[in-house]
Amino acid sequence: MLAALAVVIPLGLGGAISPVMLTEQTVLLASPAGVRAGVRYALGVVCTTLAFVVAIVLFGHAISLPTEPHLDATLDIVLGAVLILVAGLVHISARRRGRLPSPKDDVEVHGAGGSRQGGAALAFGVFAMATNVTTLALMAPAAKEISAADVEIAGEALLVLVLVGLVSIPAWLPLAMTRVAPGPSQRGLAAMRDQIMRRGRGFTVGLLCAGGLFFIGRGLIGLLG
Repeated sequence: MLAALAVVIPLGLGGAISPVMLTEQTVLLASPAGVRAGVRYALGVVCTTLAFVVAIVLFGHAISLPTEPHLDATLDIVLGAVLILVAGLVHISARRRGRLPSPKDDVEVHGAGGSRQGGAALAFGVFAMATNVTTLALMAPAAKEISAADVEIAGEALLVLVLVGLVSIPAWLPLAMTRVAPGPSQRGLAAMRDQIMRRGRGFTVGLLCAGGLFFIGRGLIGLLG
């Protein structure tokens, strides 16, 4: 359990660094639909995240990862290579763009979703997570780690919930902050978004590279051993 958590937690936190999703939820909470739209958006994000993680975990069980060490090691290498590739793409896209995106840019790109009312917010949340390539890239190896962990069903379910909860932080945290402290939450969310805008991309690239090297190294050790 602890070994799996050591992989799941950093990957889950890395997947939570999503300024676009944070901005989308903030805009929805400020829309006429308010909390209702925010709740449905968060539900869409959480359900999509849960479905993605559960699908990978079940796939891992179907091919019996824990009892197929060479297959497990090969998947480690493949996932590691994918993480390195995504890190390169994120870095290149940042250099071509010449600057980090601003909150205004995200609102302009996704502003139509912010004006949607309750019912559409659910589909908007599903779309936001399903198209978040960087987050999905970090979720995949974390979910694979859960499927290969030597734990009981209860422990596996706990690991899944931890991963889903961490990855979906940009969707549910603004909602929780707004409910607990409506005034200060706006300043807190603005400060959080600003820090993610400034340092989030570099942290994500570093985590993708570190995770990729970790999985490639572990896969090579598994194959050679």
